[in-house]
Amino acid sequence: MFGQEYKVAYDRDGFVVVREFLTGDDFQQLTANLDRYIRDVVPTSPDADAFFQDRTRPETLKQIQRMEQDGFFNQYRQHPRWNALAELLVGEPVKARGPEWFNKPPATDHPTPPHQDNYYFCLKPPSVATLWVALDAADKDNGCLRYVRESYRHGIRPHNTSKVLGFSQGITDYGATDAEREEAMCLQPGDLIAHHGQTIHRADPNHSKRHRRAFAMVFHGASARRDEEAYTRYRSNMKQQHSGMGLEAK
Repeated sequence: MFGQEYKVAYDRDGFVVVREFLTGDDFQQLTANLDRYIRDVVPTSPDADAFFQDRTRPETLKQIQRMEQDGFFNQYRQHPRWNALAELLVGEPVKARGPEWFNKPPATDHPTPPHQDNYYFCLKPPSVATLWVALDAADKDNGCLRYVRESYRHGIRPHNTSKVLGFSQGITDYGATDAEREEAMCLQPGDLIAHHGQTIHRADPNHSKRHRRAFAMVFHGASARRDEEAYTRYRSNMKQQHSGMGLEAK
């Protein structure tokens, strides 16, 4: 289903783009169910599952987690195309975590801090990949993802509490050398970018008049085990951040 060139690029850089990953009916089915979920489920979701820039303004919805509670999205984790690509990249049998939806609403003030996903997941070995599909055109104006090439090879960097809801921890020593190696990834709707769990990535604020929506699933390999001590520490920090923002804990 996917050529070996995707695996080569992923192993070399820590990320890879698959153009037109979802098209036609496949793309429309996903977006229709996302619209349904946002319309019917999000209004009753707790703070920990649906993040807003301003909860009194539904149009500022910026992130949805734990979507597997919905029948369609629970089943979607078994989608053969997603799983085939994830297994190729991770290099072993994989299992999908809960789907997530991301947005940078127009005129969003907050950037996504530089971070590594496996700081949140706490998996050893770091046999984990995030697959992220653009739902809108993503470019430099509306906050496309930016990756530091080959950064996954050098382990987890120091992180600390951020002020960005949905990304509770950010890298503390991100500097000019990292910025020089960044690559901005411009995508069209239906394009996918996959990145290793330790690849450093971030995004600028969205100062455009357009949304920057995306749908993602995380796949971890059969060999990966969670470091419970590190995960407990991360969860504690996240809950402190949410409490400080006046959000309902979960």
